[in-house]
Amino acid sequence: MTASPGPDATVVIPTHTERRWESLRRTVASALAQDLKPAEVIVVADHNPGLFERATRAFPGVTVLENTAIRGASGNRNTGAFHARSELIAFLDDDTVAHPGWLGHLASAFTDPGVVGAGGSIRPAWQRRRPRWMPDELLWTVGVSYAGMPTTATEIRNVWSASMMVRRGAFLAVGGFRAGFGKLGDRNRPEDTELCLRISAETGGRWMYVPASVIEHDVPVDRSTFRFFLRRCYAEGRGKVQMSALLPRDRQLATEQDYLRRTLPRAVARDIVAASRGHGGFHALRAATVVAAVVAAGFGGGVEMLAGIGN
Repeated sequence: MTASPGPDATVVIPTHTERRWESLRRTVASALAQDLKPAEVIVVADHNPGLFERATRAFPGVTVLENTAIRGASGNRNTGAFHARSELIAFLDDDTVAHPGWLGHLASAFTDPGVVGAGGSIRPAWQRRRPRWMPDELLWTVGVSYAGMPTTATEIRNVWSASMMVRRGAFLAVGGFRAGFGKLGDRNRPEDTELCLRISAETGGRWMYVPASVIEHDVPVDRSTFRFFLRRCYAEGRGKVQMSALLPRDRQLATEQDYLRRTLPRAVARDIVAASRGHGGFHALRAATVVAAVVAAGFGGGVEMLAGIGN
């Protein structure tokens, strides 16, 4: 297929462990196969010389860098983005596969000069069957789009870095992702949400959600367990409290508050009704799962607030 013309866009893929080597190979191949040909594909190894050398040998025609910032996803992405010279910078995680139109659909949002960034739909690629206790509203816990998100191209407060595109000028203006804030090992903090809010505040620009831009995100077996689910909700609670402390008062967590007050209660009510009508016992499990998620996130937020007071 002949690549279609369009704005220059660089694709940055952060990686940190050889355990994801095969998925990294798939991610790189999907980036190179885009209908809109990337100006450059950049792989950044996070303080892992062996992985850096292996990627350098394995990916001809791809720029492979070593993270020059502190360890973690934020610094890793910044290293790649600061190297880019294109008008637009796109990010993919190393456990994703982008559909051929992914890059072009994201780039189409930037015909509006008021748009500073865009994100696309993230679909789960379950290694094992999806757990029946998992409600659609909580699919974010495995890093994919969830019920309640827009179904057409729509302005949105923030997008996810697993499938993100941003104007290079806006990204550089705020210094990129916040160093030291974000994913490191098993720790999760919403560095992508914080970046989106900071760019909007600095530039006055808007973010767009473009569901026609699609990637598949691996969901391994160990992320399909209830234990992982609770840990993820707990980490989200802590991370959102940490992020809130970084935001001005006029940019607090209204989206999260609406999700707690409207989206989740509707999910509980729906599944209780379905269970009571004999539509399957798993509906009762899904209602209970929502309650468990709120408790775990609330506990995590409380722990973080106590930690802040102690400091």
